[in-house]
Amino acid sequence: MKKSFFVVVMISLMLSFMLISCGKKAEVEKKEDSVKAYKISLVTDVGGVNDQSFNQSAWEGLSRAKKDLGIDVSYIESKQDADYMPNLETLYDSNNDLIWGIGFKMADRVLEAAKQNPEQKYAIIDYSYGDKTPANTIGVLFKEQEASFLVGYIAGKMSKTGKIGFVGGMDVPVIHRFQYGFDAGVLFANPKTKIFEQYAESFTNAATGKAIANQMYKNGADIVFQAAGGAGDGVIEAAKEKNLWAIGVDRDQSDLAPKNVLTSAMKRVDNAIYDVSKKLKNGNFDGGKTLTYSLKDGGVDIAPTTKNHVPQSILDEVAKIKEQIISGKITTPSSKAEFIEWKKANIK
Repeated sequence: MKKSFFVVVMISLMLSFMLISCGKKAEVEKKEDSVKAYKISLVTDVGGVNDQSFNQSAWEGLSRAKKDLGIDVSYIESKQDADYMPNLETLYDSNNDLIWGIGFKMADRVLEAAKQNPEQKYAIIDYSYGDKTPANTIGVLFKEQEASFLVGYIAGKMSKTGKIGFVGGMDVPVIHRFQYGFDAGVLFANPKTKIFEQYAESFTNAATGKAIANQMYKNGADIVFQAAGGAGDGVIEAAKEKNLWAIGVDRDQSDLAPKNVLTSAMKRVDNAIYDVSKKLKNGNFDGGKTLTYSLKDGGVDIAPTTKNHVPQSILDEVAKIKEQIISGKITTPSSKAEFIEWKKANIK
């Protein structure tokens, strides 16, 4: 009798322990679900993650998401265009919550991957698929012309020779936004300025960028703005050697030549990457859409180090122009056609 009672007690205790353990396990699993560790990765274009430009800015944004939001982040560098698809496939196999393609050159491959893997989320910098954007994909653009207008105005006010240069990476829409926004800003400051323009036909060939800049400096330019990725590093090197001015792009590039980078037209890829990552963690994903970042929302701006070389009187003028761009009082052209119309309306 006593033995039977003892067995019943032991069984009851064991069942109670199992129920408590199961309850705790379920509670832990529920807690783990509520604090899901998101995993986001990016594929660079051929410029690489240390390009001192938009690839590097993208990685800086993702690194900030890791620090602030606890997101697991990583990247794969592309050495050639043929690497894009294999790199996207590698990240797909790694079970990422979101995969970024950095740069318009990846547009076709990102679209192909998105169609092949409709359950996987993708995003791409510097490209829009318009109304054909897949539901699992976000396109991200910037109003580069707004920041370029501001650095153009600074160049127009600071030039002593009245001759200024622009070096573009390739003849494509994203570079047109830099180019024509800059041209408009220069002429807004000084309509008599002569502007030299040339494309390097590369985002990686620094030697070509340097050769073009040297020719512009030889022809009398004392300031050259580059929107050419790695090729633009050569422009800054030329400015440093000749002790003239260069204007950086994408990031604050003053660290490349502190005495010779007048200002930089910043495209805050880092802010866009961070913003989309934060939204995703909060349960929001703007799939099927194109997000455009501007001066108004901190998507573009001039570098904070601009104050190191530009007089306060000019900075005050720039601040007023910035307000007018944000309000819509001043428009900034993003293409050749828009620039021609802008010039007709604003330059007499």
